[in-house]
Amino acid sequence: MNTLKKPEMMEATRLTREGRLKEAMDLLLGSFGSSKSETTAPPNAPEYATTALRLHLPRTGSDGARKSTAQPANHANFPAILRLPHPMRQLGSAPGLEGLPGLVMRAPNPVPDGARFEVQTYANAAGSRTYKLFVPSGYVGQAVPLLVMLHGCKQSPDDFAAGTRMNELAEEQTFLVAYPEQSTSANASKCWNWFKALDQERGQGEPSLIAGITRQIMNDFKVESARVSVAGLSAGGAAAAIMGTAYPDLFDAVGVHSGLACGSATDTPSAFAAMRVGARSDLTRRSGVRTIVFHGDRDLTVNSVNGDQVIAQSKSRADLQVSVCQGQSPGGARYSRTVHTNGNGDEVMEHWVVHGLGHAWSGGSPAGSYTDAREPDASREMVRFFFSRPAG
Repeated sequence: MNTLKKPEMMEATRLTREGRLKEAMDLLLGSFGSSKSETTAPPNAPEYATTALRLHLPRTGSDGARKSTAQPANHANFPAILRLPHPMRQLGSAPGLEGLPGLVMRAPNPVPDGARFEVQTYANAAGSRTYKLFVPSGYVGQAVPLLVMLHGCKQSPDDFAAGTRMNELAEEQTFLVAYPEQSTSANASKCWNWFKALDQERGQGEPSLIAGITRQIMNDFKVESARVSVAGLSAGGAAAAIMGTAYPDLFDAVGVHSGLACGSATDTPSAFAAMRVGARSDLTRRSGVRTIVFHGDRDLTVNSVNGDQVIAQSKSRADLQVSVCQGQSPGGARYSRTVHTNGNGDEVMEHWVVHGLGHAWSGGSPAGSYTDAREPDASREMVRFFFSRPAG
């Protein structure tokens, strides 16, 4: 397999910025060579180019102006997971975190009686974003936790909700779930721009929009301010890590699935490099926010070393007790779980390495995209980590 050289990367970046995507793709394809399976795909292949695992296609829904509705939004450009003849079938506007083309129409997720899944909008000086908010039937005005979920590239709130089953958990345990939606005007592949310096800072760019959405919900609903968490997948996982670092006063806990640490990249070339081998820069920023990480050791899109770096960035003290256990999910997947506890015995970090898992949400539903159902249930484990301890 050929290696992508720096001049070729720079030229591909230039062509992409000029909108000459086909030429950029041809250049990258010629550099990477061909592959038929995830077992031989290059580690900087596009997001979700895994083919050896049981990955699934998305649900769809509807887009529209600001409104409240129990019907999911409809998006006409969802990715599909296909067995591809080449790992870089499509080049998007983000470095290697774009989805793959395709569309499968499925019935929307039913909303339980008394619950709502509605579209809202938030705007500030950085722009505006729509978001979906799930309000469980058990919410009757009491203070409840809030979870903000950041989708991956080419995904939508409805797709991400379906794949993670997070609305089902919210209905079961009574908490609010918000799904901010990246716009195609901000990123053609709907990736959160985790690799741009402006979008890594408090009070600027996309972090200010996500924080604004969170605060808007906290103003509109009664939310336990000490139990507000943010989680995401891939580009959304990287964005979640940024939110924990930029807003430790707003978010009590962070979940990063197949993502990268804050500051791993500041431009397109460094993003490709970080995805391939981890961040080369010194990640001096520390969040100190409770963090749970899920990553597959067969992830050939975002190297699992990035999960180690997320944990290192979240570690604010050196006197934590560390324990490691090995386990196997009901579906037969093996995993290693590392738990970091403080002197009071409270879990402050968890790191799940799922053996054999590629770039997919662990234990997700086939109703959504980029999931592997046999693996440990990342959604349920994250919710346990976020909300099981008493508020305050």
